[in-house]
Amino acid sequence: MAVREGSVPANSTLSAKPAKAEFSAKPAKADASAQRLDGCPMHDLRTKLSAAGLRPTRQRLRLGWLLFGSGDRHVTAERLFEEAKAAHAPISLATVYNTLNQFSSAGLLREITVDGAKTYFDTNLANHQHFLTEEAHLLVDLPQQLIDFSQLPEPPEGMEIARVDVVVRLRRKPEAKQS
Repeated sequence: MAVREGSVPANSTLSAKPAKAEFSAKPAKADASAQRLDGCPMHDLRTKLSAAGLRPTRQRLRLGWLLFGSGDRHVTAERLFEEAKAAHAPISLATVYNTLNQFSSAGLLREITVDGAKTYFDTNLANHQHFLTEEAHLLVDLPQQLIDFSQLPEPPEGMEIARVDVVVRLRRKPEAKQS
């Protein structure tokens, strides 16, 4: 018996329900939920922490919200602690230090130590350098293309350059002496 395209042979059977192995409503529902949450800042933060291998605890979420919620920035532990207090987040300074170090170890922040004493945490992970204003202790991004890295020394055998950190210190010019 010849079967025309689009017709069904009389002896075939059609099932009204697809087989379970072929279809499941749960993944489609989960995909729909994930699509609805994409772009939600808190969902994105939870995903970012989980992807870095960190459990999204209440403290990490609060500090992550303060850190990553307003674009690229440089912050000290003390400054973030003050921001958390202003936001009425009951977090200790020790928790702020621990969380910043965990975020850095997980690759979510870049740690910049100045003079071996002051540590800034940078949310911008792209290769770039910094200006540091000495009076205000303000760290500002300096685009990488402004510094020539073509003359770096060869690293010792078995080593490679992981990154280059440059901090260009700025201060106000002294007023011109009047005569």
